[in-house]
Amino acid sequence: MTDAFLSESKKVFQQPVDIALMNFGGIRTPAMQKGNITVGTIYELMPFDNLMVLVTMSGTELQQLLNHVAGRGGWPISGGSYNIQNKQAVDVRIADAALQPNKQYTVALSDYVANGGDDCSMLTKLKQINKGYLQRDALIDYVKSLTAAGKKLDIPAGKRVNIL
Repeated sequence: MTDAFLSESKKVFQQPVDIALMNFGGIRTPAMQKGNITVGTIYELMPFDNLMVLVTMSGTELQQLLNHVAGRGGWPISGGSYNIQNKQAVDVRIADAALQPNKQYTVALSDYVANGGDDCSMLTKLKQINKGYLQRDALIDYVKSLTAAGKKLDIPAGKRVNIL
């Protein structure tokens, strides 16, 4: 799902996006079954009308967010990876480079999280870019684009979040 959010956010917002994060609270189906993906399946998976937003934050702020997420067991990520050790995010990598505290990163996530949901109050002070695009629609558009290109939705090799 985060790969879909990263891919579609770049198209919709027409700007570089470094990573996409997805909170588990927004996912309502434990696993998708192998086979055809329907719009109904995606509605079951994501029943909420959460919007995709972009926020820009420093590496220090991103580390703070990932530490919070790590304390909850981690969230899926696209465009990066991190390990969890003692409920902290360690070895954070964005596009195969170590997280830089002073660098600015653009993150795609839900408006729910950006507005402080899932105890992410640290994000409420950050400026959001919101185009009214539902995360669910991003997933639908992503699957449609893969289908039109004759590709299948595959789970990428390798783990992006590892608990040490």
